[in-house]
Amino acid sequence: MNITRIAGVALAGTMVFGVAACGNTTQGEGSDELTSVGISMPTRELERWINDGAQLQELLEDEGFETDLQYAQNDTGTQISQIQNQIASGVDVLVIAAIDGEVLAPVLEQAAEEDITVIAYDRLINGTPNVDYYATFDNYEVGQLQGNFIVEQLDLENTDETFNLEPFAGSPDDNNARFFFSGAWDVLLPYIEDGTLEVPSGNSPASNDQWASIGIQGWESAGAQSEMENRLSSFYTGGEQVDVVLSPNDSLALGIAEALSTSGYTPGEDWPILTGQDADRANVINILDDRQSMTVWKDTRLLGQAVFEMIVALRDGGEPEINDTETYDNGEKVVPTYLIEPEVVTKDTVEEKLVDSEFLSAEDIGL
Repeated sequence: MNITRIAGVALAGTMVFGVAACGNTTQGEGSDELTSVGISMPTRELERWINDGAQLQELLEDEGFETDLQYAQNDTGTQISQIQNQIASGVDVLVIAAIDGEVLAPVLEQAAEEDITVIAYDRLINGTPNVDYYATFDNYEVGQLQGNFIVEQLDLENTDETFNLEPFAGSPDDNNARFFFSGAWDVLLPYIEDGTLEVPSGNSPASNDQWASIGIQGWESAGAQSEMENRLSSFYTGGEQVDVVLSPNDSLALGIAEALSTSGYTPGEDWPILTGQDADRANVINILDDRQSMTVWKDTRLLGQAVFEMIVALRDGGEPEINDTETYDNGEKVVPTYLIEPEVVTKDTVEEKLVDSEFLSAEDIGL
């Protein structure tokens, strides 16, 4: 998939002049009534959510939709209240990036009573039948890319050495974190079981189901930094070195990198392999400075474009494009999903992938 192809589909959507409301009510041809969209994002504290919300809002408003963009500052009560207000205001579509995918069932029951279409944005909403569509990246593949990167960098299939690994997982209330961890752990666990990888801290889940035991609440950099500092000061006191850190995203990687620095690690030969995800600007700078090894790039412009196209298709009486009808069971239904493929970015490919695509400017990252 590429931006040009998606943009072409979107342009085709704008050529249709008949407008239909998403709440299962078809407007007459030539109607000037606009479909309104409530956008609920989790926080302004992470760069990606600021960008995601602003981009989707701009796409929709350029197409003539009315929008209400809200950020909940990582507070579930605030997010529920904001969604309730959007329902009361009469929106026809809700796009929700959930803070906690387990607590929104009651408010989505209210949305269903008003015939509001609900699109889960990047994070699956669980425990409710009232989620119509889901758009996300292949989150299991994100973890697979991180795990395989570690295997390749350490040549684990051919080495006789043993390497020290410290694994981290994402926020326990984020359904995506389970997929990230499972993808990586399915790659790495066999090497732990055969002794090629060791986890001196003992923070080594025996199975994917135990991922939350090493999760960092709220994806907070400070939480990851504190945890990494504790592990280093408790389990690496006899001259041992950590060789690799599995970080599921860039926010955690920032904190982990800071902990490594304060513990005496310097970029170069003794700096551990450190993974990440999101291609946040600060982390890309760290990659260029040899303080992070890679990031899994999820071009969020593609995600926003995909959700935009879903809404346009619904408005125009069509069916949104779906490419996965089996994977994402939220406990009440398998949610029809549109998946986008992520890709690895390293120091050698930052310019080609991130700058040339205009995801980041050269000036942003000091090139």
